[in-house]
Amino acid sequence: MDIFAVFLADVYSTVARYALPVLAAAILLRCFASLIKPLREPEIWAYLLLPDGQRIPVRHWENTIGRASSADLRVDYSSVSRSHAVLTRSESGGWLLSDTNSKSGVYAGGRRIDKTVPLRYGDVFALADVEMQLIPISQAERLEMASRPQIVYANPALSFFLLTVFQIMTAVQLLLAAGEDRSVMILLVFCILAATMWVYYFLIRLFDRTGFEVEIIAFFLVTLGFACTASSSPSALLKQMVAAVMGLAVFITLGWFLRNLNRARKTRWLMCVIALALFAVNIALGFTEYGSKNWIDLGFITVQPSEFVKIAFIFFGASTLDKLVTKRNLFTFIIFTALCVGALAVIGDFGTAAIFFVAFLVIAYMRSGSFATIVLICAAAAFAVALLLRFKPYIAVRFQTWRHIWEYADTSGYQQTRTLMYAASGGFFGLGAGRGRLANVFAADTDLVFGMLCEEWGLLIAVMAVVSIACLAMFTARCAQNGRSSFFVIAACAAMSMFCFQTMLNVFGSTDILPMTGVTFPFVSNGGSSMIASWGLLAYVKAADTRPFASFAAKQGGSGDI
Repeated sequence: MDIFAVFLADVYSTVARYALPVLAAAILLRCFASLIKPLREPEIWAYLLLPDGQRIPVRHWENTIGRASSADLRVDYSSVSRSHAVLTRSESGGWLLSDTNSKSGVYAGGRRIDKTVPLRYGDVFALADVEMQLIPISQAERLEMASRPQIVYANPALSFFLLTVFQIMTAVQLLLAAGEDRSVMILLVFCILAATMWVYYFLIRLFDRTGFEVEIIAFFLVTLGFACTASSSPSALLKQMVAAVMGLAVFITLGWFLRNLNRARKTRWLMCVIALALFAVNIALGFTEYGSKNWIDLGFITVQPSEFVKIAFIFFGASTLDKLVTKRNLFTFIIFTALCVGALAVIGDFGTAAIFFVAFLVIAYMRSGSFATIVLICAAAAFAVALLLRFKPYIAVRFQTWRHIWEYADTSGYQQTRTLMYAASGGFFGLGAGRGRLANVFAADTDLVFGMLCEEWGLLIAVMAVVSIACLAMFTARCAQNGRSSFFVIAACAAMSMFCFQTMLNVFGSTDILPMTGVTFPFVSNGGSSMIASWGLLAYVKAADTRPFASFAAKQGGSGDI
């Protein structure tokens, strides 16, 4: 009987090795097909009527008005500045007018304005001596926009069903490979994961949302992460499950919070204080583990404050268009970034410091629009790194094995050489979940998790995990073209820059293409703080989704309907 059971287990494992990549490809292709569908034509929210009778369509929630060809609403009069004013749609559906510190001024109600003023349909205002009027779209145009064909998303229920089948097959494979002492925990955790996923689906469907592709990709990566954790660190599996549920709660809460841009804008400074307070506590109370002092022991669990600071960092760095145009000074954000990166240098977490710096470059460029500014900042950063290596040469020693791991195969290059050997043994389809040998190497489910995916799941699924992050990045770039607000666009692009750079450091670091920095693979690597932070960052991407009935950050059917 035992021999027959072993035979059945081997047959199932063989079938699963080939079936799971096909199932994963089906799930992701359904998501990718919906994410890359052409977006609808931009809506027209109002018109700007010029003195010569020309009507300029207002297509965004935030619009620059000026003579420059890059202006959203181009008013080609010599007395108008290149960037003269900003027209913003308010949460109530009204409009706000702001001067961008122009020399000739903006006039409304016969007076020059010095702050943001409300603007109603039919109101006349002037840029310098050029009078214009904001007029609404006609009823016929409203009906035409309402009758436009809606985007048809891939049936989310079917995608969730396929993902559930993927999770069940994964759990069975892990149960066959695990001992009896681990079977109950594996079964419990994967049941909770599937149940959480379906509860989320039915909850969001109550609000008439039909676009779930972003979340499905995240749940797919989480499933792979749970499998790696169950194989390498089964005792941490329940903790990772709790972190995933908490992360999903953060995702929903932050998405709801971002529905109100005024509320989000007023909270920016609070986020700044929270971020700096977390770093202060980390420096004062943190303990050193894995080479950095980036851990705080709460008694029942340890946390990494820098992971949570990622969410606050982006929140503080993003800004609405009216603030960007009237106050282009990046000095405050540069100081804030310097404090964050400096704190990371003090605690020795240079991998995370690099991630913060990349996100800073994205935010700084999108806020300033100046490539020269970015070059200057990079030059200053390179000088700071040179000084750091000059006065703290021990930091350079950490990278001495880079590109020389085979010379240190039994010492400092042990992890990466084993990663390359075991990953190669997995081939295209892998050895099967729970059947790998890399699981016994230190940090297999964190820093080396890409190697675990290659060995146990095969190169096909490992590449799918990386492509999933790349697809989210491409989708974010597409959404940025029709973004509702620069706050959403900047936050989403910064979040995806963190995801992409983090994935690159994890994958290339474990395979010795880049120095090993000890950063995690979003959603996949074992780590509660990283899991929660990944869901939080994903909320920014979801909030930037401009597709109808997709983003829960947009109020469907109300004044904020897209």
